[in-house]
Amino acid sequence: MIKNIIFDFGDIFINLDKPAIFKHMALFGFTELTPELDTLAKDYEMGLMSSDSYVTALNEIFPQADKERIVSAWNSIILDFPEHRLDFIEKLKKQNTYRLFLLSNTNDLHITYVKETMGLDRYNRFKNCFEEFYLSHEIHMRKPNADIYEYVLTQNGLRPTETLFIDDTKENTDSASLLGIKVWNLSVGQEDITELTKRI
Repeated sequence: MIKNIIFDFGDIFINLDKPAIFKHMALFGFTELTPELDTLAKDYEMGLMSSDSYVTALNEIFPQADKERIVSAWNSIILDFPEHRLDFIEKLKKQNTYRLFLLSNTNDLHITYVKETMGLDRYNRFKNCFEEFYLSHEIHMRKPNADIYEYVLTQNGLRPTETLFIDDTKENTDSASLLGIKVWNLSVGQEDITELTKRI
């Protein structure tokens, strides 16, 4: 029986355009995701470096782009947060049937931009729906590493078999399932989080 639900954020609630970053960065020389760029992004997602240090590091790799253009390209992944999804999670919270948690791989620049685009009122309404709101750059861990799921389970006294984890990235749901957590690898564009009741 499911008693706890852990939600991802991007492409579960807020819409993303994941290829947009690479399209924008191509304008100032990006051609492929190198090991150096991948490590930088993951370190930044885990809060191991500041936003200024991250943007400076990218600027050194792509000197033809100024920092403002880099930040703009980085934030281009963020799209809209549909109202029907906010309504859904608020109603789910009011029902008080499940313990609700958020667990997102993200970073300071993206969250700052999300607050700007959503507006602080809508953002706080969303955040207040969850018992705990875990952002990778704040807890210094990221999915799909097992330690992040173990952390959430331990901190909140959750049993894996009573917990459902929802994420659009299969690598993340696969790693969670190895710990005994029930998972829903949501197919973006074909499924919507508002269909949750069909999955429980």
